[in-house]
Amino acid sequence: MIVTVTPNPSIDRTLRVPSIVRGGLVRALSAGAEAGGKGINVSRALTTEGHPTLAVVPLSLSSAAVVRALLGDAAPMEAVTIAGDARINISLVEGDGTVTKVNEPGPMLDEDETEELLARTAALAAGVTWVAGCGSLPPGMATDFYARLVRRMPAGVRVAIDADGPALRACVGERVALIKPNHGELEGLIGRNLPTLGDVISAATELITAGIETVLVSLGPDGALHVDRNGATHAEARIDGIQNNVGAGDALLAGYLAADGGRDALASAVGWSVAACRSPGTTMRPVTQADLDAVTVHDGTAASRRLAA
Repeated sequence: MIVTVTPNPSIDRTLRVPSIVRGGLVRALSAGAEAGGKGINVSRALTTEGHPTLAVVPLSLSSAAVVRALLGDAAPMEAVTIAGDARINISLVEGDGTVTKVNEPGPMLDEDETEELLARTAALAAGVTWVAGCGSLPPGMATDFYARLVRRMPAGVRVAIDADGPALRACVGERVALIKPNHGELEGLIGRNLPTLGDVISAATELITAGIETVLVSLGPDGALHVDRNGATHAEARIDGIQNNVGAGDALLAGYLAADGGRDALASAVGWSVAACRSPGTTMRPVTQADLDAVTVHDGTAASRRLAA
């Protein structure tokens, strides 16, 4: 069982419009909605591939009803009741493919609600293999939320964190089995530009020296890099038929956790990311053998390789 925690879930609405006229009236051609949030996305991908999972999310009673209806049987969900309604994120998709996003900040969680979210997750984590804390924090939540989550986990439960900025920085030095930054997030965490694969390896190694067990870096068109105390492994894929790269990083994490982590999980993880990129929407379709066959795991790492991301 893999438990995901999404402290700032969303209801994501997509409106397709001919074009945006600033200050004018825009009539949508179509509209759709889905449950959003990185942890929900990870659990949805795991469910698609038949892996037991549970998505823990803080939601008001009214928001929980909406999110459950949107999720259906795509992923099991455990709602921790809070007062504020879930944020609504809006994507405006123009006819030429231009996407404009407007994201709400999310509801304020007081300390009692935050404590209940941590306590419920800790109780549900008994006997599971992984707990993954994913995504941004809602307004007012202390930046050490994920660090507190790590401290509350039962012995033997491995914790993965996919976050950014201060929330991720607060986890350095904690008992974290995995962090999964993208290239830009790693640069922000380490405080310098990382133009080459060797630079990324050096930055990840610094974090491992500071106590993180494994760093899994998503590198966009350059694939993904896995670094632990045993060294670095790079994998990438040639992807034809890319339809949507939104959610590729969440699929990468889901595939890695499903394969139970470690260097050998990297190929599977990138294969899941390929499936996400080949999916028409933000929800990953089932992974095919062709997705897995597209992945190349390199025997060595070309440290001087400059990154496109």
